[in-house]
Order: sequence, then C-alpha cells, then structure tokens
Amino acid sequence: MKAILEFDLNEQEDAIAHKRAVKALDLCLVLWEMDQYLRSQTKYAPDSMPEDVYVALQTARDKLYEIKSEHNISLDELLG
Repeated sequence: MKAILEFDLNEQEDAIAHKRAVKALDLCLVLWEMDQYLRSQTKYAPDSMPEDVYVALQTARDKLYEIKSEHNISLDELLG
C-alpha cells in the first residue's frame, strides 16, 4: 500500500500544509524531549527541591499528557 501527499507550493495554504507535514517528526521529537525533561526533573528531583517546584513540574507533565490525549497523539505510535 502506498500513500502520496501532493502539495501545490505556489498556493499559500498548500505551502503551509507541506511545511506541517515535513516538520511533523520534529514536532514529535520536541514533545518527546519535553516529556523526558519533565520526567527526569521529577524522577531524579534532589531532596533540596521545593515541594511547590516539584508539584509544578508534575502538573506540567500531567497537562502535556492530557493535551496529547485530547488530540489523540501517541508519541510511541508516531516515533515507533
């Protein structure tokens, strides 16, 4: 099975859609790296980290998961 995406780069809307398609992997990697950063900051949090900072980091990670879920985004699926 094959899939072919075709864009008319002379049309502004198509040019933007093309850019989105080309940059999709980069966007997935950004989300994955941010998730890993937040994970490492909470998993390996030093004892000296203030509780409110820890809670803020965990809340940010939870929100990232919530937003990905709302948009049916699975980085495991997309990054293989």
